[in-house]
Amino acid sequence: MKSTIFIAILLAVVGIFATASKSNPDVNTTTGDELVWHTDLMKAQDISVATKKPIFGFFTGSDWCGWCRKIQADVFAKEEFKKWAKENVVLLELDFPRSKQLPAELAQQNQGLQQAFKVSGYPTIWMFYLTKDTTNNQLNISALGSLGYPAGSEIGKEQVKFLTDANAILANGKK
Repeated sequence: MKSTIFIAILLAVVGIFATASKSNPDVNTTTGDELVWHTDLMKAQDISVATKKPIFGFFTGSDWCGWCRKIQADVFAKEEFKKWAKENVVLLELDFPRSKQLPAELAQQNQGLQQAFKVSGYPTIWMFYLTKDTTNNQLNISALGSLGYPAGSEIGKEQVKFLTDANAILANGKK
């Protein structure tokens, strides 16, 4: 089911995102040589609009979360996921590290999205569209659905269950 979350507090945050886009260029990180993970929400949004693909927001604790590392190894590193991601979504990493410090703008962006989606555990993945409402200067999130580590999947084939669940979310939220 497609739900829309309106973020009222984003009047101030829109300014933060605009500042972050100018002062902190999108830092792309890759897994291997195939996937591009964006860190700047507005850059991901621009690509999402241009490609008509939803944003795949990966909430992670990159330097401390064991389950986050596990989903990266068991799902994101698999060829099936890489192919699926390139065809279906814009990847956005929303990191909450403990032993390294993110630039202030990036940390604020990630915290704003964490609050908007009510993320309380990691890893959490939300697929969504983001639109700008220029009349009231707000960002609107059309949340498609969320995922986590594919519990109950066959060992060594975690990507199969994950992609089945992800495709179900995309099928229910087609724009």
